[in-house]
Amino acid sequence: MGETHCFQAGDLHAMTRRLLMAADTPRPVADDVAEILVNSNLAGHDSHGVLRIPFYLQSISEGGLDPAAEPRVAHETANTLLVDGNNGFGHYAARKAMGLAIEKAAQADVCCVSFVRIGHIGRLGEYAEAATRAGCIGLITVGGGAKHNGATVPFGGRVGALGTNPMAVGVPTGDDTPFIIDFATSRVAEGKLQVARSKNADLPEGYILDKHGNPSVRTMDFYEGGYLLPFGEHKGYALALLICLLGGLSGNFNVEKGAMNGAFMQVVNVDAFTPLEAYQKGVRALLDGMKATPPAPGFDEVVVPGDFERRFRVARLADGIELPDTIYAQIQEWAGRLNVCLSEAAAEAADIERYQDSQ
Repeated sequence: MGETHCFQAGDLHAMTRRLLMAADTPRPVADDVAEILVNSNLAGHDSHGVLRIPFYLQSISEGGLDPAAEPRVAHETANTLLVDGNNGFGHYAARKAMGLAIEKAAQADVCCVSFVRIGHIGRLGEYAEAATRAGCIGLITVGGGAKHNGATVPFGGRVGALGTNPMAVGVPTGDDTPFIIDFATSRVAEGKLQVARSKNADLPEGYILDKHGNPSVRTMDFYEGGYLLPFGEHKGYALALLICLLGGLSGNFNVEKGAMNGAFMQVVNVDAFTPLEAYQKGVRALLDGMKATPPAPGFDEVVVPGDFERRFRVARLADGIELPDTIYAQIQEWAGRLNVCLSEAAAEAADIERYQDSQ
């Protein structure tokens, strides 16, 4: 592994906010986006963390992302929302939408959300975790597909026609480690390939095809016209298609091109079905029962979804977050373009308080 640069969470937040504000992002939006990115790094998902900053700044400079856009509710019923992201930061719109969905679920038991004009929203587990803190189950999906146009091949195909099409689900446990599943329906999230590329590392077998449709482990083969494979063969492919169909509830489809895409959320108020406290105890008992399973040869223990993120968060809050030199160099380059002095981006007291380990 090459040289790395280590940052405390609050300092990384301040640096991210400063860069975003220099690109005309209002401070409240910059704070939300910075927090969601840093939370991803803390959770061990560097693929959706501050690695993405150069991409967002490039999108702003090209006019594809309006950094000051405010999302709005375009249509709603007692338990549905259609949110227009106005081509702004998807993180900001998704966080606001999840907050509104939680409020509606508290009154109407369930709320479903669809989106239009929303950009990349980052790690989906961020919003699933928010639902669990409110005593709800949260489901989030993002993805799409189109004939002969996509990063991921359908099962049995050799040309991409689907996105990475991730999904996340969060279930409250009553403690600081909610049940969280969060994964792409491709064999690996594209952001993981960005991490591998930043480290000049090869990939395991079964992740990608090159541009000719041949299996490869060379990371750059993907970026030179290659494709991702679906996880679980036909099962991951089927889930990827389902995520397209949920996204299409917003009306984001084109019959002529065979295309459908979008983001979707659902929030379920546990208390509408069974008392939350009792349910959480049952969930924790089930999960602890799984963890009590004797480990198989080659394994130290059995873990459950959510353990990974919690352990990374504890460790990285204590030891800091390391960025590969290749990523930090890109951030420094953008700092130069925006006349931002990174050494002056010191964390404020509020930045440090954000990452006190209270989740």
